[in-house]
Amino acid sequence: MPDKETGPACIDIREDDLSAISPEVLETLLRDHTTGKNIFWATHDYEALGSAYDYHSEILPELITGEHGMVIRPRVLKTKTEQTDRAKDMAEVFTPSWVCNAQNNLVDEAWFGRKDVFNAEDSEKHTWQTNVEKIVFPNGKTWKDYVRATRMEMACGEAPYLVSRYDTTTGDSIPLAQRIGLLDRKLRIVSENTESSGDWLDWAQVAYKNTYGFEWQGDNLLLAREALLWTFIEYYQAKFGKAPLAKSINYIAYIISWNIWQMDGLKGVVPDSCCNGVTERIQTLFGEEEHVVHCPGCQQDDIRRHNGTYCLIRDWGNDKKKIRFIDLMKG
Repeated sequence: MPDKETGPACIDIREDDLSAISPEVLETLLRDHTTGKNIFWATHDYEALGSAYDYHSEILPELITGEHGMVIRPRVLKTKTEQTDRAKDMAEVFTPSWVCNAQNNLVDEAWFGRKDVFNAEDSEKHTWQTNVEKIVFPNGKTWKDYVRATRMEMACGEAPYLVSRYDTTTGDSIPLAQRIGLLDRKLRIVSENTESSGDWLDWAQVAYKNTYGFEWQGDNLLLAREALLWTFIEYYQAKFGKAPLAKSINYIAYIISWNIWQMDGLKGVVPDSCCNGVTERIQTLFGEEEHVVHCPGCQQDDIRRHNGTYCLIRDWGNDKKKIRFIDLMKG
C-alpha cells in the first residue's frame, strides 16, 4: 500500500506490490479488451532482454515481477539516453505538472463558469495554491454532474493530466492535497460529498468510468494504469484511514483496463495492426494466387477504412455496450 516517502525514489509502483494486493490485479491491468490478449510492448527499448521483450510481444506478469521487477520504470527514472531516444523515436515529451494544472484549470473554468475553482496559479513561480474550502457548484449543476462529466487524455503517456502522483518531468512526488489531475479533482469532489465507504466507492467508480485515455507504448500504458489504480487507493485511505478491500481494487482495475487503452491515436486501431505490403495466398477460379494486401485507410489517410484492428471501449452508461472508439467521432 502507499507509503509516506517523497521524491523520485517512491514514485515507482512495483508490480510485485500490485500482485501482493490480489493475484488478478496485475493481470487485469495488463489486459487488452480489444484483442483479448495482453497489451504489448510497442517499443524496441527492451529487446536486449530477450525475445519475450520484442516489440510485438505481450507484456506478461513474469516479465516485470520478481527478478524483473525493475524493468518498467517511470520516464524520469530512465537514463537521459533512454529519454532522448524515446523522444526521437516516438516524440515522447512529458508535460510539467504546472502546465497540466494550467490547462486542467481552463477545462474547469469553462465547466464552472469561474476561475480558480480548485487552485490559484502562480505563473511566474510555476506553482499553485490549493483552494482548501469545499468546492461550490454553480446554479443548475451539482457535484454529481461534475463526477459524471467525461474527461480524456489523448496520447496519455503516464497520464499526468489525469492523475498527478508526481511531476513526470522532475520526479517530485505531489502531496494528495496538492494534486491537480482531472481524476484527482473528481475524487476530491467525491470525498467532499460522501460520508460512507459504500457511497464513496459507488461515486469513485462513476468517476473512473467517465475518465479515459489512450497510449501507444505498452510500458507507458501500464504506468498510466498503475498510477490511476494507486490514486484510488490513496484517496480511499485519506478518507477512511484504511486500505480498500481487494474486491474494490480489482473492480477499479477492471474499469481502468477498459478506459485506458492501447491505440494508434491517428488511426483508431491497435498500434501496427494494419496490413500493408503483406502477401497472402488466395484461392481463385484459376487456382491459388498471391495477393498483396494494402491498407486503404493508410493509403488514403482515411480513419474509417483501415484494415487493422479497431479499438473497442465500453459505454458504461449504455448497458456496458462495447463500441469502436472511432464511432464516437463525428464526420
